[in-house]
Amino acid sequence: MQLGDKKLIVQRASVGAKNAQNQPVQLQIPGLTLTGNAGPPTEVLCLMNMVMPEELMDEEEYEDILEDVREECGKYGQVLSVEIPRPIEGVDVPGCGKIYVEFRSIMDCQKAQQALTGRKFAQRIVVTSYYDPDKYHRRDFQ
Repeated sequence: MQLGDKKLIVQRASVGAKNAQNQPVQLQIPGLTLTGNAGPPTEVLCLMNMVMPEELMDEEEYEDILEDVREECGKYGQVLSVEIPRPIEGVDVPGCGKIYVEFRSIMDCQKAQQALTGRKFAQRIVVTSYYDPDKYHRRDFQ
């Protein structure tokens, strides 16, 4: 298309198309730095960029988010537990803004990881990584 003295080239994006090199898609989200992939698979999945700390302050909204996450993750396998660290005024709460989901098996967790990575939740792109089950059970969130 000619636009003044410039030529505009338009390419149509194909939903669900694979990238040419068949490599993982790199998500660039301001304020969120991830290196590499989701790490070695475990039974615990960490969901990032889904909630903001201020959304966790309201009890009703917190319960709705908890229910939504449990329901959605339950589509991929048995969910044993869900932890969403909540903000405490004046305290830096580790893991606040992240959601940790424990599945019955690594395979269930992998299915959820593959399905949820890159999806949108509340207009934000979901980023996932596997989380150390020992740290999860000690509530050692990061």
